[in-house]
Amino acid sequence: MEPTKPHPIQLTAYSLLSVALALWLMHVGSFILVPLIWGVFFAFALYPITEWLENKRFPRSMAITLSIAMISILGAGIIYVLVNQMILLIADIPEIGTRLSNKLTLFQAEVSKVFGFTETEGLERWNTFNWLPLDNLNNTIFSTGKSLTLIGIIPLYIFLLLYYRDFFVAFLLKASSRSNEAILAWVSDSGKVIHAYLVGMLKVTFLVSILAGIYFYFIGINYYLLFALFIAIMNLIPYIGVIVSSVLVILYVFLTTDTFLLPIITLLVLWGIQLLENNLITPLIVGSKVKVNVLVVVLAILIGGGIWGISGMVLFIPLVGILKIAFDRIPGLQPYGYLLGDDFPVLENNQNFIKLLRKKWSKK
Repeated sequence: MEPTKPHPIQLTAYSLLSVALALWLMHVGSFILVPLIWGVFFAFALYPITEWLENKRFPRSMAITLSIAMISILGAGIIYVLVNQMILLIADIPEIGTRLSNKLTLFQAEVSKVFGFTETEGLERWNTFNWLPLDNLNNTIFSTGKSLTLIGIIPLYIFLLLYYRDFFVAFLLKASSRSNEAILAWVSDSGKVIHAYLVGMLKVTFLVSILAGIYFYFIGINYYLLFALFIAIMNLIPYIGVIVSSVLVILYVFLTTDTFLLPIITLLVLWGIQLLENNLITPLIVGSKVKVNVLVVVLAILIGGGIWGISGMVLFIPLVGILKIAFDRIPGLQPYGYLLGDDFPVLENNQNFIKLLRKKWSKK
């Protein structure tokens, strides 16, 4: 007797439950998975360097150590500049707060004429806001320690993943019932996606920081290196990061200058840099290695942010690209791979197709 096939509704329910369970496990295991995924990505990015050193007769362990050391020194230098300027910026917060209070007082005087409440009432409402909540200080300290722990363990993951890379390839070949060529092609394509995305985004980040830094330097903004790197790093988070960083920088320019013209110019310059980055820099450097449509990118950012925070916003985009590659290579999942992609359908009888859809909807 042949086994009965499950109903399509049951298959859909099982699929949704599986996705929900996978997302829940990713959220619960974020302390382990986030540094591991970062380690995998950086391992793919550093693989060409380690391979070049190994071809120069360096032992594998020494080649990996040198690669990690070079990247760590570069990262430590950037972090030193950021922390140094951030400390100076924090020292100026009282003065910035005084300027904010003065400008808000002037602004409130104008608004009170429109809405009818007195300035005293407005100040009382303003003072009732809790602008610097300290109730979650313990959680903040715990999160900071947790982040430092994650950052510290990533180099270990990178070393082990690069050192045992041959074992992982052998495992995939032994565990798969498909042809070895298909598995190797999938691993190679996934590695190219990760490598192209990370290296390309690092180049884009460098160029955006240079452009923003030059502008901030010439208009005389204090801590121009900090704001330039802040703009460039937040640019790694598509759509959302650019808006948040631009608003904060424009607010700082507004508070530290006595004219409305400079914040407006800053808005226009940052908008121009963003247009240049989206339409010229990123297409030339990164290309279209992560071939997913904008809707999927936005959903990946939101889901990744909800599960893994800022790391999820950055990591989920190439992860979706890798998922698309896997779907495209599995016959039963190719429609889902097409759904994630950015290739618009070419229908010979497009008008007839639209008419057919309209007839079906009109009957309903």
